[in-house]
Amino acid sequence: MMPVAMVGRVAELTELGRAWSSLARSGRPVRRTAVITGAGGVGKSLLVAAALDAFDPAPATVLFGTARVHSPAPYDWLAAVLTGRDTAGLPLPADALAWLAQHPNAPRERYAPGTLLRLAVQTVRALVGAGPAVLVVEDLHALDPASLNLIGELAAAPGLRALLLVASRPPEAAVAPELAARTLARLTGAPGAIRQHLGPLTRDQVAAVLAQVYPDTGIADALVEAVHERTGGNPYRLTELLATQGGHGPEGLVREPVPEHRVSEQASTAQRWSEPVGAELTAREVEVLGCLAAGMSNKQVARSLGISVRTVTVHVSNLLRKTGSASRTEAALWAVRRQLTGPTQPV
Repeated sequence: MMPVAMVGRVAELTELGRAWSSLARSGRPVRRTAVITGAGGVGKSLLVAAALDAFDPAPATVLFGTARVHSPAPYDWLAAVLTGRDTAGLPLPADALAWLAQHPNAPRERYAPGTLLRLAVQTVRALVGAGPAVLVVEDLHALDPASLNLIGELAAAPGLRALLLVASRPPEAAVAPELAARTLARLTGAPGAIRQHLGPLTRDQVAAVLAQVYPDTGIADALVEAVHERTGGNPYRLTELLATQGGHGPEGLVREPVPEHRVSEQASTAQRWSEPVGAELTAREVEVLGCLAAGMSNKQVARSLGISVRTVTVHVSNLLRKTGSASRTEAALWAVRRQLTGPTQPV
């Protein structure tokens, strides 16, 4: 059975898998670029996560970076990549590394912009090594100009054996629209680049999702139409609707009002859960699962629970394994099917 999160995205997932397989099995130092664009909530991050899970052979090195939620700073992407890593062996001057890692005690005197960019590329090369590796760029539209320049350089870096996997909203939604547009053009113009644009789910695709969530219930065409109209085919909105109202049965998806999205209440609701049936989850895993079902990103979960993003990543991995889910969306729906949602609050 096709994972719920990948309904309507199978062709894109297959294309990414072929690109990685070709790169990973090639003995040559080649690079590939894949750019996934679309409006907020269309499933760009879910597609990236599903691709990483499905890549064969499994990537030995994944460098994952994203922008700050607020107040972007120079080299946010690389700073996120370096967070929690042992950087002692990197062939960089300590003061330059402190700048790139956004260390609070970085020296006041900084390198010239061109020199710092060259050192940033050198840092990524050192982390990739002989490869093959996957470089994940989440939310390119929210990145600072220095990070955008770095991503552009990496797409053109000779001898870098890596797949550059980029997710972004359209340039007009970017922190630096013109630079983001130029960077996206540079990425998609790279030799062998893959360009994928995700749109909303069709009515039939929404019907396929509902059929998986409620396998023992006949879903009327009128209900499918109403859910499609209510969510606009947006996968995030559909997931949020299922997480908040799915426990009331299919009719609840159109009968009940959608609760207001409030992060603090979602977290407190998660803390009141009892242990889910069918899996032995720790109290912290229960809290994380609650945040996932509420539609939070890893960074939002970390802020809500007061833990690091890396720790959230570990918990999510454990949750997927324990619940037998192929994605974070399926883990959320796993909770819905077991009626772990309250009557008015999201899990």
